[in-house]
Amino acid sequence: MFITLEGPEGAGKSTIITKLVHDMEAEGIHVLATREPGGIDIAEKIRKIILDKHHTMMDARTEALLYAAARRQHLVEKVLPALQKGIVVLCDRFIDSSLAYQGYARGLGIDEVLAINEFAVDGAMPDLTIYLDIDPKTGLERIAQSPEREVNRLDLETAEFHSKVREGYRLLLKRFPERITPIDASGPIEDVYRKVKKKIDEKLNLMDRIMMDPCEKCR
Repeated sequence: MFITLEGPEGAGKSTIITKLVHDMEAEGIHVLATREPGGIDIAEKIRKIILDKHHTMMDARTEALLYAAARRQHLVEKVLPALQKGIVVLCDRFIDSSLAYQGYARGLGIDEVLAINEFAVDGAMPDLTIYLDIDPKTGLERIAQSPEREVNRLDLETAEFHSKVREGYRLLLKRFPERITPIDASGPIEDVYRKVKKKIDEKLNLMDRIMMDPCEKCR
């Protein structure tokens, strides 16, 4: 099963993924945590180019294409092989980030960026996407208070840009309601985590029932 976590900067994705891995492994579930852009050597090198604070002149289309390239390599080298082995993959960001950030906030167009990424992923979409919703100002304040969190080029964008990112995600919620589940991430991290874990457990249980009884998906 392929699960992605999405959200504006400072939503708490990486913290929640770390807790998920700990608890799922304790439950005997084979799980792999990874991130985008990155996760494997080639994609991590592309990540450095994209997020370098000195690359302020990067064109929006260049940015979108670099994300798609990193996504493709990460998918074929790490995600798909893990899924083929029956491992649950938890990924910090995936295709929806490109749609919200480059498609909507950068103004390239959600459909245009979706087309680039459909070519990149070749039909490999998440089974479940958890969208952690948080006010951009609150998220950026969290980042500023966390000395361990890297400050990258996107963190330096304007407040208006980050507000547009959130608007973009909300458009995606309406467009893909069967896949994306929204969760309020403004509260204490433990409360947010419990909500995320509940949604994932529900999805895993449903997938188990479908594997045991293929007719379940028709009900």
